[in-house]
Amino acid sequence: MKNIKTMFAAIVIPVALIVAFMIFSFVLGNPANFIENNPAGEPIKEGVGSYLGVIYKGGIIVPVLIAMFLIVITFTVERMLTIRAAKGKGSVDSFISRIRALVTNHDFSAAEQECDRQKGSIANVVKAGLNMYKQMEQDKELDKERKILAIQKELEEATTLELPMLSKNLVIISTIASIATLMGLLGTVIGMIRAFKALAQAGAPDAIALSTGISEALINTALGILTSAIAIIFYNYFTNKIDALTYGIDEAGYTIVQNFAAKNK
Repeated sequence: MKNIKTMFAAIVIPVALIVAFMIFSFVLGNPANFIENNPAGEPIKEGVGSYLGVIYKGGIIVPVLIAMFLIVITFTVERMLTIRAAKGKGSVDSFISRIRALVTNHDFSAAEQECDRQKGSIANVVKAGLNMYKQMEQDKELDKERKILAIQKELEEATTLELPMLSKNLVIISTIASIATLMGLLGTVIGMIRAFKALAQAGAPDAIALSTGISEALINTALGILTSAIAIIFYNYFTNKIDALTYGIDEAGYTIVQNFAAKNK
């Protein structure tokens, strides 16, 4: 499963680029979207094709921005599924409350069964802590402080194994959030260069070249801002979700350690 996730992350970006260029060439650049079926000319004036043709006039930066948009959407769905699986089947708050009550009553068998029902990252960490708890209770050689340290270490190691899975691929979303607007601005600059080049021609300005340059400038800006905004929203959303899960893990671990310390005074 881990290898599949790694391969998935490796192939999403090139596949998104290929799909984006196909959309740009065959959907946006469809001759039917332009007057006289000529993609080098003006977009048609009415219908969906008019909007597609205008986006096509955004130039070569458009497929790059479309690829970024597809990457953000793909990894957003992937992160949603991963975090949902890490959360488990039920409410995290309810699970922590049940675990706290069971551990306080020293009903470890029921607590482990609760972890098996809940599943997910928090349940895995709690179960690892409970197993170490039972081992330390049976250990007659170590003193209380070393037993507590052993439980804390087990909880920390289990947490270390679980947390990277939660934050994996978020760096891709955060990177696109930063560079999508810059790519849009790059397209804007290229479009404005073309527009001013058309204005600088002797005699009457080339109306088609002028409108193409302006379209390229505006379309790239819009796509860049849209992609960046979506990436920022979902990055912050996932960060808050991961923080909540991390807090749940810390709370459950603290309950286990404190219970052991209180029981073995």
